[in-house]
Amino acid sequence: MIRLVLADDEPAIRAGVRAILTSDPEIEVVAEAADGREAVETVRRYRPDVALLDIGMPRLDGLAAAAELRRAVPDTAVVILTVFGHDAYIARALADGASGFLLKSGDPRELTAAVHAVRGGAAYLSPAVAHRVITELRDDGMGRRAAARERAGRLTDREREVLALLGTGQSNTQIARALHLVEGTVKGHVSAILEHLGAANRVEAAIVAYEAGLVEGAS
Repeated sequence: MIRLVLADDEPAIRAGVRAILTSDPEIEVVAEAADGREAVETVRRYRPDVALLDIGMPRLDGLAAAAELRRAVPDTAVVILTVFGHDAYIARALADGASGFLLKSGDPRELTAAVHAVRGGAAYLSPAVAHRVITELRDDGMGRRAAARERAGRLTDREREVLALLGTGQSNTQIARALHLVEGTVKGHVSAILEHLGAANRVEAAIVAYEAGLVEGAS
């Protein structure tokens, strides 16, 4: 069972999102919060597997709450849910430790898919957000790609293999299966990769993998 805390300042939105989430028998909404400060306190109290946070909440916005939760409850994966798809919001969410970023205008099925993905140790961006991130990488020229290749060059051959699969959004379980490794070994490799790359989370590492050309189809 995936335990989740849902935070949004609009009761109607919370009710709708809760209905979608609880239609999946493997997801349990253990608590709700109506503002960012309450969300942080609730997550610290319940220690859920996943926290689903709206950006535009009073007292503390969802991005600031995500940053605080990254420090206080690092084992809880954070997914940002918002009507805003601006690049600045996406970049800040990923930098602040969010594992997922969803648009409220997206397919409702993305909600449950994202929760399962981040619970399994993967990252999840809604297709519209992923397209924007990839487009930005493609348009940013050789500088970022060269820097990413230099960073990836710090890794061992095995770590680069793990990073390449991480870049496709695979979970630790899927990576372990693909490389015929024990899942605990994969977790150790992922921790080492984040440290060597100076990446805050799996999403940042996945971006490095894409920029460095480790992901099939990347340039």
